Amino acid sequence: MLLPLSETDRWKAWDTFLEATHETGFMQSSWWADFRATTGFEYFGVTLKDQGAVVGGAIVTKLSYASDRCFYYIQDGPVLPDEEPAASQVFEAILNAIEKRRQTEKETISHLRIEPRWQRLPSFVRGFQVPNFSDNFMEPRDTLCIDLRPAEQTILAQMKPKGRYNIRIAQRHNVSVTQGASEQDLTDFLRIYNRTAIRQGMGLKPPGYFRTLISMLLPLKQVELFFAEQQGRKLATALVIYFGSRATYFYGGSLAIRRRVMAPYLLHYEIMRRAKAMGYEWYDLWGIAPANEPDHPWQDISVFKHKFGGAELNLVPTLDYVYDSAAYHHYVATESDSELETVN
Repeated sequence: MLLPLSETDRWKAWDTFLEATHETGFMQSSWWADFRATTGFEYFGVTLKDQGAVVGGAIVTKLSYASDRCFYYIQDGPVLPDEEPAASQVFEAILNAIEKRRQTEKETISHLRIEPRWQRLPSFVRGFQVPNFSDNFMEPRDTLCIDLRPAEQTILAQMKPKGRYNIRIAQRHNVSVTQGASEQDLTDFLRIYNRTAIRQGMGLKPPGYFRTLISMLLPLKQVELFFAEQQGRKLATALVIYFGSRATYFYGGSLAIRRRVMAPYLLHYEIMRRAKAMGYEWYDLWGIAPANEPDHPWQDISVFKHKFGGAELNLVPTLDYVYDSAAYHHYVATESDSELETVN
């Protein structure tokens, strides 16, 4: 059934369900929906209950790409039960609820896009297609996760030798890792992030994106800013989001100066140590280049991330369910030529 997301108790029930569900992510949380709303995106929720307990659902974002056309987007979802028969029923109920919503829209809804955290495609998912183009509304489908449950020495041992070596180099150069959330810290984060994005030819998020995100998530203890610095100079930074059993490296970067001190390596190692101490089980490095794409723009950053070891998590591709073929073709024509950048 369709539930109004403004009701606090239903938000709490939904978030509690998500936190306990392995195959989902923070982009299905209530606080992520609230954040997206501040950037102008509309959304609605579908939740399914069995004997009063949430068993599945989705937060659906509505994204406009023309004055009278838009599409539905489910990041990190939909969220389904583990057992396939129940998952099939919940999935069908979610699609039916979304279809009922679509029938009430004044705009033409071209398609429904889903990006679930599934490692295999269930047999009951039919009628969806993998987009043969890239646009701004796609999240990484391949990532690298570090298991934080073993002892610290074991976590170090599973890294590539070069990764361990570079951590020791940073320690010998007296690199230190700090946290902060002051206005100056945010300014420093933005400076390093901007320089990194420009150097790597990536699209930039506006400062307001991060200011709003941090101001909303800090009181909830869902986000932290980290810095690696040497002799008072901040050289690398990371914005980490906490959700469920995972700490996720969401955004960050490093300066081109003092590269020899290897500040980013100690930065991420200390983030792992802190996340482990806080009880998180995984450190998600959030996006690597697919193994079969050597010319992928994320190739260099992927080489860096792989030095920390970990296990690759290869999720099913982005999937589109086309409602209106003509509108979908218009979407492809207008959006697929844009510079690739995850929407987040």
